[in-house]
Amino acid sequence: MDPLGVTPVVLLACGSFNPITNMHLRMFELARDHLEDSGRYRVVKGIISPVGDGYKKKGLIEACHRLQMARLATENSDWITVDSWESLQSEWVETAKVIRHHYEELLAAQADSNDVDTVKHTKKRRMDENYFESSSHQKRRDGPQLMLLCGADVLESFGVPNLWRQEDITEIVGRYGLACITRSGCDPHKFIHQSDVLWRHRKNIHIIHEWVANEISATHVRRALRRGRSVRYLLPDAVLQYIQECDLYSDVSEQKNADVVLAPLQRYTGGSSS
Repeated sequence: MDPLGVTPVVLLACGSFNPITNMHLRMFELARDHLEDSGRYRVVKGIISPVGDGYKKKGLIEACHRLQMARLATENSDWITVDSWESLQSEWVETAKVIRHHYEELLAAQADSNDVDTVKHTKKRRMDENYFESSSHQKRRDGPQLMLLCGADVLESFGVPNLWRQEDITEIVGRYGLACITRSGCDPHKFIHQSDVLWRHRKNIHIIHEWVANEISATHVRRALRRGRSVRYLLPDAVLQYIQECDLYSDVSEQKNADVVLAPLQRYTGGSSS
């Protein structure tokens, strides 16, 4: 049972994970340390949700492989799991809908596990934690709070025309919140200042500094793999072994979807394959 004023948190990371890297895993550890150091949160779970094939990103290999690599990467973690729901959808699913799905799953799981003591504790929390009543995000406090875990590049992508719907950004940041890991070359504080939506919900955005610079990029990893260069220690060994066994990344795979408009741009602008 959490002490009063300490909120259990589930971290959800959405993305291509093409392939999953050690930095993807480090983001979870960094976010957990930061949130728990505040004394306000206890991180109880991490979820990795690879995007479906319908996203149509250039070089995006099949979801079945990306799922398996994520599972291999997290097999030694006692708190980070992989969820296949998003990747199994026939069409691309907006991130806001993915978060909504997982939040409802958390509420359902909480309802199933509730007992008399939990109900009593929840009622007491509702009476004692008055500051939550004025909070705009996640009105129902019966279960853990769900936060989207991302890098600063994702935060800045909110400003790319037709990549995100404004109402989705408002829902993600306003209702759920962000745990955002800094990256060199990105200034999340500046971007928040420049965005009216993000500024309005700035208290729901947790900027987490990565002091040990780690710029592992899945794009750079794929390039090295195509060129026959070593990527050991950039990926978990089990993931690298899987890539080698399945011969996943090549010049051919990198050209996949090269002539297709990215799914969000198709949906929000009416674009199509060229």
